[in-house]
Amino acid sequence: MEKKQVFEGVKVADFTWSIAGPMATRELAEHGATVIRVESHKYPCPMRRAGSMLGRSASINGSFVFANFNTNKLGISLDLSKPKGQEAARRLVKWADIVGESFGPGVIARFGLDYESVRKIKPDIIYFSTSLQGQYGPHSRYQAWGWQAASLAGFYETVGWPDRLPTGIPGAYTDQIAPYYTVCALIAALDYRRRTGKGMYLDQAQFEVGVTFAEPSLLDYGVNGRILKRRGNRDPYAAPHGSYRCQGDDSWCAIAVATDNDWEAFCEVIGNPAWTRDQRFASPAARKENENQLDRLVEEWTVRHSAPDVMRMMQERGVPAGVVQKNEDLFNDPQLRHRDSHERLNHPELGTVLHQRPAYRLSRTPCRLTSTGPNLGEHNEYVFKEILGFSDDEIADMLIEGAITTEADMPGAR
Repeated sequence: MEKKQVFEGVKVADFTWSIAGPMATRELAEHGATVIRVESHKYPCPMRRAGSMLGRSASINGSFVFANFNTNKLGISLDLSKPKGQEAARRLVKWADIVGESFGPGVIARFGLDYESVRKIKPDIIYFSTSLQGQYGPHSRYQAWGWQAASLAGFYETVGWPDRLPTGIPGAYTDQIAPYYTVCALIAALDYRRRTGKGMYLDQAQFEVGVTFAEPSLLDYGVNGRILKRRGNRDPYAAPHGSYRCQGDDSWCAIAVATDNDWEAFCEVIGNPAWTRDQRFASPAARKENENQLDRLVEEWTVRHSAPDVMRMMQERGVPAGVVQKNEDLFNDPQLRHRDSHERLNHPELGTVLHQRPAYRLSRTPCRLTSTGPNLGEHNEYVFKEILGFSDDEIADMLIEGAITTEADMPGAR
C-alpha cells in the first residue's frame, strides 16, 4: 500500500503564472494536493512560449519549461473577462482550500478574485499573492520580472567582474527562490487553520525575498560602511579562490583555499613546487595581496589534469573543490542519479523527457511524479463536470460565450 502524501486532501485553485507561483503550487501537487491550474486561452502562461526541445520552436503545448514547472496539475482554460468565466472561478474558489495568484497588484481584483472578495465566498480560505514588490507601497505597481527583482535586490551590482558591466545571476533569480518561502508560509497557514478554523492572506514580495540573500552585505555596510562590489570569482578571505582551467576543451574546476590547513593540503596535492614556499604566499594576507600571480601558478598545474581528477585529488585531502559541470555532466552525475533527482515522464509532444524532482526527500510522505504539465485546457471536462459539478448545458453555454476552450486565442499560437 502506498504511503499517504503530506498534502493529500488539500485543494488548490492556482491562478498563478510564469515561474514563482507555479513552482510553489508544484511542490504541493507533487506531495499529494489536488492543484487546478487556471489559464486564460487569450493570455496563456508565458512559460508556454519559453522554448521547446528537439531543435524546434515551441507550440502552445510544446514547452518543456512549462511542463517541468507544472507536474501533477490539472489544467483548465478560463477567460475571466467573461461573466460565465467569473462564475466558474467563484465555484472553483468555493471548492478550494488555497487560492494563489502571481499577477501585478490590482490585476486579479478586476475579476472579483482578490482576497477580500474571495473570503466572502470562502471565509476560511488561505490566499497567497506573489509579486515583484508586494501589494502595497510606493513601488508596488512597478512591473517587472525576476531579472529586474534580482537587480533591485543588489545582485547585479555584486556579481560579475570589477572591470566589466554587471552580469547578475543567470535567469530570473528571485523566481527560483521565492517559491520555497511561499510553501513554508502555506504550511504554517494550513497548520494555523487546522488549529483555529481561520484562513489567512499571504503577501509575498519577491524583491524582499532576494534581499534576504543579501543580508551579509547589508550588515557589513551597516556596521563597517563597506559597499560590496563586483569581484569576479574572488573572495575577501580565501586565496586561491576561483575557477581554474583544466585539461580539455572549456573544462574548469573551482577551488577554495580558506585556511592555512587548506593551503598546506593544497600544496601537497600539487606536489609542493618551489613557488609555494615563496614569501609572496607565506600567509593568507600575502596570498591575497599577490592573488593574480597565485592564480596563474595554480592554473599552470590544473591545465595538466582533468577537472574530475583535480576535484578528486583536492577533495581527498579536504580542500573544497568542484567540477564546473555542463548539462551533459549533470545528466550523468552519479550523485544525482543515485538520489533519483530526475524522473522520466511522457509528454504528448516531446515524448519521454526528464522532469526535476524536489531537492529534498520526505521519508514518510514521499513525493510522486505522476504527470507532466497539462496541455492548455486539457482537463476542462473533468474539472468542470466531475469536480465543480457543472452540467453539460452549463458547459455548452461557457463554450458558446468563449469562457472556456482548448485552443489558444492569440497571435501566432498553434
